[in-house]
Amino acid sequence: MLSAQEKFMSKNCYTQHRKGNDMNLTPLATSQRSFGTSRINVSALGFGAGHIGGTQMTEQEAGTLLNRAVDLGVTFIDTARGYGMSEERIGRHLSYRRKDYVLASKCGYSIPGYADWSPEGIRAGIDMALRLMRTDYLDIMLLHSCPRATLDTPGLIDALDEALRAGKVLAIGYSGENEDLDYALSLKRFSAIETSVNIFDQRGIANVLPTTQKEGTGVIAKRPLGNAPWRYAERPVGNYCEPYWERMIAMKAHTIVEESGLAWDELALRFTVFTEGVATAIVGTSSTTNLQHNVEIVNKGALPNDLVKRLRTTFEKHDTNWIGQI
Repeated sequence: MLSAQEKFMSKNCYTQHRKGNDMNLTPLATSQRSFGTSRINVSALGFGAGHIGGTQMTEQEAGTLLNRAVDLGVTFIDTARGYGMSEERIGRHLSYRRKDYVLASKCGYSIPGYADWSPEGIRAGIDMALRLMRTDYLDIMLLHSCPRATLDTPGLIDALDEALRAGKVLAIGYSGENEDLDYALSLKRFSAIETSVNIFDQRGIANVLPTTQKEGTGVIAKRPLGNAPWRYAERPVGNYCEPYWERMIAMKAHTIVEESGLAWDELALRFTVFTEGVATAIVGTSSTTNLQHNVEIVNKGALPNDLVKRLRTTFEKHDTNWIGQI
């Protein structure tokens, strides 16, 4: 339960946001989509809650950003045990309006007193997530990028199934890439996956999405902006986006952007969000301005078919074993 002080803080963040300079803006609601064959509906654009877990954001800023996301119709929120204070802040600032959003988290590690990737650790991780986010259920719980061998740990997936039967989670899934993801899907025990889908990471479009569509598995697309490698004129050595920068250069993607007349972020986001088989695409930000900008992009709809075909063909032409980025 929220304390009286925390209720005041959370609602005050929300009220101040509503009284700000954007009070006259009409909230831009994103479209709601079925999440596989589950009963869950998700917004086409999701909110990646990694940024709000960092100490660089104040409680006021985190509360304002979270509430603004939900106000705009970005009602799918993705977090994880490893995202600092993210789960705690979601609970503190959003739990008073729990029915307004869909919540996904990831587990498997960093639970004090429990071995990583143990059935006991999974159970404890789910209970901790429920406690921190001040809710009696999670819509989706995913195993967070564990290797294939870990998936074979006796009782590991059974622990997720127990939470499913108990009503602690409504859907269980796996977050990962490549052979590990292929194996996870082959087990036919997950109703949700999270995987990279963007203009520089397209293998899953041909190799994964047909399977998930056939099986009725809900798909969360991560990194729709591909870590924005276009920010760098020169190779960002050692940076998280270096592999995507290399692909961008090989694909001569700057030419496609220039000829399309679109900004990089618009091209990238509309490509991923409207890829067939993707239920929601999550974008992280610490800025309400960027958040609204992303909503406005999504509300423009899908890219022209010929532009999508060009992006797909260009990737396939230059793909030299470009595996999915974890």
